[in-house]
Amino acid sequence: MPEIDRNQIGVAFDMQGCPNRCRHCWLGPANGPTLSEQDIRWGTSLFRNFIAKGNTPIKKLSIATSFREPDLRDDYRKLYDLEAELGDGKPDRYELLSIWRLARDDSYARWAESIGPDTCQISFFGLRETNDWFHRRKGAFDDALIASERLLDAGMKPRWQIFLTTKLFPELNGLLVLIDKLRLRQRVQDLGDEFQLFIHLPGPDHEARKIENLRPTIEQVINLPEVILESTRKYLSNDVLWQSEETLYSKILNDGNMNIKYTLPEVLWFFVRSNWDIFANIGTLEDWWCLGNLKRDSVETIIHRFENNDTPGLKSLAHKLPAELTRQYGIPNSHRVYSSKEDLLSLYRGRHCEKEWKRR
Repeated sequence: MPEIDRNQIGVAFDMQGCPNRCRHCWLGPANGPTLSEQDIRWGTSLFRNFIAKGNTPIKKLSIATSFREPDLRDDYRKLYDLEAELGDGKPDRYELLSIWRLARDDSYARWAESIGPDTCQISFFGLRETNDWFHRRKGAFDDALIASERLLDAGMKPRWQIFLTTKLFPELNGLLVLIDKLRLRQRVQDLGDEFQLFIHLPGPDHEARKIENLRPTIEQVINLPEVILESTRKYLSNDVLWQSEETLYSKILNDGNMNIKYTLPEVLWFFVRSNWDIFANIGTLEDWWCLGNLKRDSVETIIHRFENNDTPGLKSLAHKLPAELTRQYGIPNSHRVYSSKEDLLSLYRGRHCEKEWKRR
């Protein structure tokens, strides 16, 4: 990766865990007991001491007490204040909330609306049984419906994302009927905006590599309802929503052996698991992306490993040519669909790293 040239980075600690074990999750399942407030203060101090030495462009930190589902703990308001205390500036909030808490805490939506943003994304994989199967949690579908209602009651806008797998096909029309039944378009319009709905494929990373058998083919996606395709193109600002592996395979090889130039994410975060293993948000939380352990390694060592591609995952990102990965792991006549060349290469890279890791 390039040297870190950012004035501010984020450090997120697994203090809250997650109520789900979603089959598509690029983070993978949580790994045991979560971290305490004392742990967060100690971990933050390590990064503060690193910055204080003055050998880095980094001057400021954003601190988060979760990198999975936010606001899961009952003391979520206190944790928000802790993030404000330990970090520089207002805590970072994204258009994601705890669906689990929205369904159980009738004051949560109004609190979330007060700190912003005013939109919350909710994931669906199908109707009740299918949705709960993907979340690996009974009641996840009902929670999503209750969450949508409570958001609207608080003046917030729910955005529905629907994951496209072969399990969705017999249930997609049921979800679209449900949207009409709940009057989501009209109710969001009453808030002065347009209801956002989009459909997309699971990224083929970490847990999602285990459900590649549920990835649809180009023939299966031809007759999807135009209403959801139109709203997806509008939301993603992209007319090409997916292409077959066969098509993308050829495009990668036609690009020749030029390596993809990787840049730092717009917002660079470091994720600290409850066992103190640390990762950057440019890969998964699988072993080959691990930058070290904060109990054993200094922040200087961790940053050096990141900037010098000193993990198997980073090495594959920097040195394994796309064409080489494609020839080794691609299926040239596959009709399964992917969102982009980058998504497909992420699948190949994951397969490569997993194979090489098992050889160690």
